[in-house]
Amino acid sequence: MKTVRVPLYTRFLVLLAILLGSLSSLEAAALTEDQLSRRAEAFVDDLHAGRFTNALAHFDETMTAALPADKLAATWQTVTRQAGAFQRRHGTRTEDLSPYRIVLVTCEFSQAWLDAKVVFNQAGQIAGLFFLPARKPDQQTPPYAKPERFREIEVTFGTPGWELPGTLSVPKGSGPFPAVVLVHGSGPNDRDETIGPNKVFRDLAWGLASRGIAVFRYDKRTKTHAQKFIAQAATLKPITVREETMADAGLALALLRERSEVDASRIFLLGHSLGGMLAPRIASDHPGFAGLIILAGSTRPLEKMMIEQMEYIAQADGTVSEQEQRQLDTTRQAVERISALTTRDATNTEAILGAPAAYWLDLRAYDAPATAAKLHVPMLILQGLRDYQVTEKDLAGWRAVLPGRKDVTFKTYPKLHHLFIAGEGPSTPAEYTIPGFVDEEVIRDVTEWISLQPPARR
Repeated sequence: MKTVRVPLYTRFLVLLAILLGSLSSLEAAALTEDQLSRRAEAFVDDLHAGRFTNALAHFDETMTAALPADKLAATWQTVTRQAGAFQRRHGTRTEDLSPYRIVLVTCEFSQAWLDAKVVFNQAGQIAGLFFLPARKPDQQTPPYAKPERFREIEVTFGTPGWELPGTLSVPKGSGPFPAVVLVHGSGPNDRDETIGPNKVFRDLAWGLASRGIAVFRYDKRTKTHAQKFIAQAATLKPITVREETMADAGLALALLRERSEVDASRIFLLGHSLGGMLAPRIASDHPGFAGLIILAGSTRPLEKMMIEQMEYIAQADGTVSEQEQRQLDTTRQAVERISALTTRDATNTEAILGAPAAYWLDLRAYDAPATAAKLHVPMLILQGLRDYQVTEKDLAGWRAVLPGRKDVTFKTYPKLHHLFIAGEGPSTPAEYTIPGFVDEEVIRDVTEWISLQPPARR
């Protein structure tokens, strides 16, 4: 299906929701989410009505040149030829990706459901357009989720001024139940860890709660309090993974300990991607977790992995274009700047690859496998073998420092990619736009492992 694409590096981030989300995405923008959503809906309505000249009104210069009215009409005709006649809109959702903001308009066609992915620049102009597969409302529940077996409670928690909304999924019946705190990958994630049409944390929560395990998931601080992070950076206060992720995971543990539905001695931490990498550090700083579950946790420097991922994507079609090469060269230069940082740079708020110097310096001082080796808690480490973001090289990093430990279990999944969704062949960023569910084998393995673990040591 024809798409108009933003430049390689932006496309890389849009489709990946990769390891390091851009903290600079917290910059102020001229329009509110509601205003952008209405603008995106009006754009789709113009396409449906054939008002292609009107639809061009909010394009930036690049989009105007790439998609004049006749080409925009041809694009819409291609969409309707493949998906059938347009029926109606079914709501919007938004995503942040500095310097862009994204509105996904879920659209029903006669033969398919698609998300119209409208990319806005900081001026509120349309800078990119994608049409991606979307789930029908009746296809949004994983087959292993049994809603009649659990209930969900909306919870607010956090320190004063930094409160976060969350959802506690609790099995029905007599508790207390073992529980899991879900810790996100990087970027301003919502509580479901929504990536395209996929909701990794919602699938995990519903699957585990259906099997007798309480699960707490929450919106990330960088999503709920974006403007406060901007103010913090302006006052030269450091922004590191402690502020981004770790502090709230500890508060989530404290919250669950006070819930009567939860067995306070059997609370586990499940981290995905960046959350998996940080899981040992969180457990070290916040004793009390009964065990760690690490899904695609990296063990190598994130900035170097970003280069590896970009090279993989650029070479996926067999050639590297001039534009792709320029983006790769620019990113390599940024990685060299990160490598050259010293403690004297800690107060420099200039963003490098989306994060300030303090963020990179803090990560440099952290060795995830070495920290894990010092912990005396059981661990379950899971890895999809089709994952090109966090790979078997990272899995080898965990194995190297945890050999022979009877309380550490490793499990690999040949067909799963970074979101722990099944597929075939080499994984690509486009695969993340295909609706799917976290594989049921993952749900089963986590459930069985938790059932075998003893209470946390006091």
